[in-house]
Order: sequence, then structure tokens, then C-alpha cells
Amino acid sequence: MLRFAANLSTMFDEKDELSRLDHIARLGFRYVEWLFPYGCDKHEIASRLNALNLELVLINTALGSAQKGDRGIGAIPGREDEFKEAMTQALEYVAVLDVPMIHVMAGVCPTVEEREEYLETFARNLTWATQELGDLPTQLLVEPLNLVDTPNYLISTSGQALQLIDIVNANIGLQFDFYHLQIMEGNLGHSLKSHIDRVAHVQFSSVPGRHEPQYGEVNCDYLFTLLKSLSYKGFIGCEYRPKTTVEEGLSWAIPYGLGLNVTNSASA
Repeated sequence: MLRFAANLSTMFDEKDELSRLDHIARLGFRYVEWLFPYGCDKHEIASRLNALNLELVLINTALGSAQKGDRGIGAIPGREDEFKEAMTQALEYVAVLDVPMIHVMAGVCPTVEEREEYLETFARNLTWATQELGDLPTQLLVEPLNLVDTPNYLISTSGQALQLIDIVNANIGLQFDFYHLQIMEGNLGHSLKSHIDRVAHVQFSSVPGRHEPQYGEVNCDYLFTLLKSLSYKGFIGCEYRPKTTVEEGLSWAIPYGLGLNVTNSASA
């Protein structure tokens, strides 16, 4: 059975992020992604998740400084201490919330000439982070981000991600996002078949627009069926922005037993 995780950060817009968990539960989801939960107390999150019978399956490490244009700091030379603080923060949330995956954001590399130094920094930081996991049943993830939305992001293809993962040779998996990899590589079905043993987490949205899967050029229904045929056991994150409202866009989810409470949730 495919397990879909609602993305609290992209699908919903309630100012009170904890209240988004109630919305997610009303729509029939059991699993949740939350990009940056750090503005909420981890114990309050745990209490709300438990009350709603929800599981948080993925968080990201902190972006860094939005004012500086950071998109993660895992690979930035000279900011290792800041990265360690961000990773320690993520691990504190993971320990309380039983989160099985952390997406470790690499960051932007300004020039081609600096790329090797950034890769070496990221590999060292990832090695340290995997050691810090200790006995936590949590896996770190590396995700390629497309260079259209995030120019100069260090890791932008599946090949680059897997090469880094091989260098570190530790508890790290590939985060396979249909949106980013369609823009950068295409041929998603072949790529999934080739890398399925390395894929630890999947995310999806339409291309273009980053909306629900029924829009755009990516045949998500085909890819979902392919994942099932490949006996994919991980989660599938709904990292999209609704084209209108969450409820109006959930027709894709009904065959998977989700969105059945749309009428009730819309009037709640």
C-alpha cells in the first residue's frame, strides 16, 4: 500500500501551524511532512500528533539566513559550527517526535571553482551528522533541487546526490522529488527503476506550477503505480501548493482512500 504524507508547510496556509495538523487529520491523512517545525514547541507537536493519530515522517534541517539567501548550510565552508547547531536542533525534534527522516539541506555554491571545496565540506558534515544519530532510528536524506528555482544549489541531479552518498558511505538515502528531477533530468520512470534501492523518500507536484498531480506534464498516476510495482516501502510526500484550495484539489487522492472527508472538512 502506498503511504502518502501531507506536506504541512506547502499544502496548508493556517497561520497557526499546529492547527494545520487538525486539517490534515480531517482529510484522512495519517502521515505528515513538516519542512521547518522549529517555530513550535516539540512537546506540543508531539501531543497534537498523538491526539490526532498522526505520524511526522520528515523534517528539514534549518535553511540558515533567509536574508543572506541561504538554502541550507550543510556544504558552506566556514559555517560548520552553525551547521552543527542546526543539526543538533533537528535531532532534538527527531528524538521527541520519532521522525524517521531528516532532509539535510546543502546550500548554494556561488562558483564552479568552489564546488569541490563545498562538496568536501558537505561530506564531512554529513559524516559527523550520521555519527550524531547514535541509536536514533532515523535516516539522513540528500535531495537534488532544480537550478531554475534554486540557482547554484550544490546538488541538482540524482547522479550528484548518489555520488555524494557513496563518498560518505553511511546512513544516507536519496530524496527523489518528481518536480525537481523532471526539470533537471526527465525520464522519471527509468530513473526510479534504476535507483529504487537507493530511494528513501519520494515527493511530487506538477510541472510546471508545483500544484496537484493532476496538472502539468508529469504522469504521477503512472509513477505511483510504478512505485507500487517496485514494492516501494517508503512514504510519498505531497509537497505541492494547491491551485485553488486543498479540498478542491484532492480528486487525485480519493483512489488512495484520502480526501474522503473533503465535504466535512471544508465546512468545519
